[in-house]
Amino acid sequence: MYMTLSTADGFGLNEATVRFISETKREPPELLQFRLNALKVFKNSSLPDWVPSELHDVDFDRMRYYVAEGQKPQRRWEDVPENIKTTFERLGVPERERAFLAGVEAQFDSEAAYAKMQEYLENKGVIFTDSREGLCTYGELFKPYFSKIVPPTDNRFAALNGAVFSGGSFVYVPKNVKVQQPLQAYFRINAERSGQFERTLIIVDEGAELTFMEGCTAPSYDTQNLHAAVVEFVVKKNAKLQFITVQNWSTNVINAVTIRGWAEEDADVRFMDGHVGSKLTLKYPGVLLKGRGARCEVLSLALAHHGQRQDTGARVFHLADDTTSNIVSKSVSVDDGWAGYRGKVFVKQGLKNCKNVTECHSLLLGEHSPTGTLPTVEVSGDAHSIKHEASVASVDEEKLFYLQQRGLNRAAAMSLSVNGFVNDLVQSFPLEYGVELKRLIDMEVENAVG
Repeated sequence: MYMTLSTADGFGLNEATVRFISETKREPPELLQFRLNALKVFKNSSLPDWVPSELHDVDFDRMRYYVAEGQKPQRRWEDVPENIKTTFERLGVPERERAFLAGVEAQFDSEAAYAKMQEYLENKGVIFTDSREGLCTYGELFKPYFSKIVPPTDNRFAALNGAVFSGGSFVYVPKNVKVQQPLQAYFRINAERSGQFERTLIIVDEGAELTFMEGCTAPSYDTQNLHAAVVEFVVKKNAKLQFITVQNWSTNVINAVTIRGWAEEDADVRFMDGHVGSKLTLKYPGVLLKGRGARCEVLSLALAHHGQRQDTGARVFHLADDTTSNIVSKSVSVDDGWAGYRGKVFVKQGLKNCKNVTECHSLLLGEHSPTGTLPTVEVSGDAHSIKHEASVASVDEEKLFYLQQRGLNRAAAMSLSVNGFVNDLVQSFPLEYGVELKRLIDMEVENAVG
């Protein structure tokens, strides 16, 4: 049985589809022109030679780029369509919101279906909404940064996002406002042979603090799904941003995300990434340390089992004196799954007292399990401290034997060993996310071994 592909349903990567998306969202002419220009960039660009073959096999013309009916996000959970509400209730969205979140946004396919924030934060001027409302209602805040940090010319998937983006979050935290509880966005791909192309912009003003968390999931289909998001962030003087992701896409999803932003004087940025799902993930959060004394930390944990590739890492650019960065990557490869680190550390010429420490550690759970550490370091000058450390190890069979003699089966013993390897990173995540990540790792390892 063959599916009839129709531009009117958002199928196919062409000008008609881009116009269909823009008309459905009732966008101004200048935004339509931005999309059409991005489409031209995509058509004239190509993938770099090093990317895995799965990306070259993507048939962009047989994908659906918009799956929604132009709905607006509901502020009351009771008003969300029943089928969408049921899906997110199973994922725990309302329970988590009531438990400890300051605000939550739930995106179903191409548009946000639910968005709500605690009233006391709205009274302080905090904005947490979808990107469309950010552009239309808060243009004076949104437009100066929109597509300035990650333009369509940055890479092929940024161009694709620029052409067909829909959904995503806009967050603004005013000066000196400290958001004590996390804001959270959920992303769910539910349609077959479709893509999700959200675009997020986060602005943390001077002296403000924010923790932002993402959860990603999708059902499993025989056909390919694509997730190509763009996240831009600005962390101003003395401000702090903590960005946390746990993605558990199904193994038919290709996940190619561009995340980048800058930190101004004495700003502090911390990324925590957990990657368990997807067929292929390409994700390298980028931080531009633009102000003196700016700091960043990127903690990345990835697990790849049979048929998966987790290509993750970080890119840090030291552009001011006395800037500091710390990168820690831990990966676990099961069977022929590939999990490893790819990253870049850059120190601009003429700077003083920049510091970086990069650690990459890989654990192999099979005789032929592959991994890789692919760092690029560019440093100008001699007044800096730059360190890189990498290690590769396999599970100790003697330890497994010892655990099995104490009553554990081999799968449980292997899971315990893997959790020992990743425990320090998992403990860095907020409690609920750390528990979720540990359970996902347990399931993946026990299913692969047991």
